[in-house]
Amino acid sequence: MLKIGMIGAGFVAGFHERALCSVRGAELAGVCAPVGAEGLAECARRDALGNTKVFESIADLCAAVDVVCIFAPNFARIDIMRGIAKAIEAGAKIKGIICEKPLARNLQEADTITRMAKALHVPTAYFENQLHMPSVVEARRQLDAVERSMGPAHLARSAEEHGGPHEPWFWDPTRQGGGVCCDMGCHSIAVSMYTLTPSGKPPAYLTPVSVTANMLLLKWGKEPWSSRLKERGVDYTSAPAEDYSNVTIEFKDPETGVRSVAQATNSWMYDAPGLRLLMEVFGPGYSYTVNSLQSPAGLFISDAAATAVADSELALEKAQASRGALVLQPNEPDLYGYVAEWRDALSAFEQGKDGMLDLQYGRLITMLTMAAYMSHEKKKTIDLTDEAVLQKLETYVPLIQQGKGREVLTAE
Repeated sequence: MLKIGMIGAGFVAGFHERALCSVRGAELAGVCAPVGAEGLAECARRDALGNTKVFESIADLCAAVDVVCIFAPNFARIDIMRGIAKAIEAGAKIKGIICEKPLARNLQEADTITRMAKALHVPTAYFENQLHMPSVVEARRQLDAVERSMGPAHLARSAEEHGGPHEPWFWDPTRQGGGVCCDMGCHSIAVSMYTLTPSGKPPAYLTPVSVTANMLLLKWGKEPWSSRLKERGVDYTSAPAEDYSNVTIEFKDPETGVRSVAQATNSWMYDAPGLRLLMEVFGPGYSYTVNSLQSPAGLFISDAAATAVADSELALEKAQASRGALVLQPNEPDLYGYVAEWRDALSAFEQGKDGMLDLQYGRLITMLTMAAYMSHEKKKTIDLTDEAVLQKLETYVPLIQQGKGREVLTAE
């Protein structure tokens, strides 16, 4: 039985608590967070995940658990990692460190985190749930023989879209790291690359060749939407972030030289039933599609009954309606891959190994995301085979992340 400790008690931590209900050999032993810790601990106790306690410090949490998880906001990641490092150096017997996507806001921060983790000699796991989605994994398994005969996929399209984040810090590009590309583009970039990777090869096998991106502020810079953000303490009239991004990445197989293309499209303006994950993968003579809004179940709530619905998200993440015909997904943590990524990470930690995705993989995704922002700023394709470009990316901080989004975005 591995004792899990979560740092952070927000939306994603709650999703992971739900996922742990389907994972054997795991106990949610503790939570450390400035807000929401007791509520999350109470949920865990109610779900029989153990006698979950609230800890006031990272050091105390680490001393009581086997696996520590960074589920806190992006801007706090480095300080949290420092706290974990100090706890381990002081004697905490940690068997594994988990970090939720994205690893960091930029490559400088990603390098700081990966260096600290490497120095600790502790296994790590980068949590990118979409690579673990059962629908994606099973589609690849079913097509394995076809792929080996015909060749790997050559085009992958991935989109994650919803109506906008929950917490104000997610909207703030200086705290979050950008807009929808940093928030959700990292998901779509990662899963697209994964679906293009030849069967049996590691997740970071393909060589990125180039990145071309376009980002816009289409909805949330206009009235009445910008005023609604101001009510939450976010001013997109002075420091906006993109609510739409489209990223195209060209990859090369390092062994065969064969090229493939990933297209990642993301938005915070998907005014529809709720969160949608859409993937289309095309290979020579075969293809597959994943759509998270296709469900065997559904709800209907009349106008007369709608006042009784306190939380429309009970049916679907980021649901925007509480009446009419609603999509119902009975097990979202499993559907989106959270359960499978937990099983992968904990099994690896028990063996003293990294998860399927480690923090160095998270750094790669951060690099590709930064290249997307650079492409948008420079209005040109970024050549990732150019060492000079790679060096610039090491210290690059996007203008949007600096709070200067007005220079590169428009709501017009």
